[in-house]
Amino acid sequence: MKLSHFNFELPDELLAEYPSENRDEARLMVLNRKEQTIEHKQFKDILDYFEPEDVMVLNNTKVFPARLYGNKEKTGARIEVFLLRELNPETKLWDVLVDPARKIRIGNKLYFGEDESLVAEVIDNTTSRGRTLRFLYDGSYEDFRKKLKDLGETPLPKYIKRNVEPEDQERYQTIYAKEEGAVAAPTAGLHFSKHLLKRLEIKGVDFAEVTLHVGLGTFSPVEVEDLSKHKMDSEEAFIERKATQTINRAKLENRRVCAVGTTVMRVLESAVSSNHTLNEFNGWTNKFIFPPYDFSIANCMITNFHTPKSTLLMMISAFAGHDFMKRAYEEAVKEKYRFYTYGDAMLII
Repeated sequence: MKLSHFNFELPDELLAEYPSENRDEARLMVLNRKEQTIEHKQFKDILDYFEPEDVMVLNNTKVFPARLYGNKEKTGARIEVFLLRELNPETKLWDVLVDPARKIRIGNKLYFGEDESLVAEVIDNTTSRGRTLRFLYDGSYEDFRKKLKDLGETPLPKYIKRNVEPEDQERYQTIYAKEEGAVAAPTAGLHFSKHLLKRLEIKGVDFAEVTLHVGLGTFSPVEVEDLSKHKMDSEEAFIERKATQTINRAKLENRRVCAVGTTVMRVLESAVSSNHTLNEFNGWTNKFIFPPYDFSIANCMITNFHTPKSTLLMMISAFAGHDFMKRAYEEAVKEKYRFYTYGDAMLII
């Protein structure tokens, strides 16, 4: 399939700037692949689609406050620094994006905080906007990380045009987030409330946790018409034995295995054994899933509504079937479902 197959008109007013007041009361579109039917529900109604011993696979990554604002030495120009990944804890080396990039060259120093207590030196150019920074900080590593957290801001996506609010720190995090390392939230999971998770647990649904530290590569635009030529950025991922045992048992018993989000689907498909069971995983994945594709592990997924021409939309199309997905998105626009990070959800069974 070509890039142009994944384009559609999205009215600006369908971009969700804020989440639903209650996490689990977002709207839910349910797609039944076998029957080719579409239902309109609330997110908390997912309870009706799962049986005891079905498995929900959650991405337990935790978003850190990755957006910093500093000033360039001498000129004092305000520079946005987006922390992508830590390269070396000992030398405090980080991969970052800077904006405006044209002002930032190797050897420049950036100062952060009103008291300028954190300084970084640019030591390499990686891409047009990418730089490697070495942070200069006298205290312990723990103090350094605390300083980053104190100075950082919740990294809401750029298409949310409003300013970051204190409440975003909590609402841009899943309630089961625990492994810090993501620069963007695994958004399908934002719809779960503690109450809904408890109700699923009481019903007998099992949970398995995996970790994929979401990077900005997930949201990088695809710029080639031939999808086979697109290269995904690598993201760090982990699957422990306990999760593989829970998932493989459910698979063996023909239970529902539900990937909560595209990040979960990507890490599951990155760890498939030759006999189509799930292996433990500890490493990096740049798996890019687009139609046609045979999925090996999950037979159900929860996701949000994604941007035109995005790798996320391509994965969903591969899972639901491209024509069915197109019809669902046309209906979502007509019915005014809310799109993107803080938007509504879709369950594909």
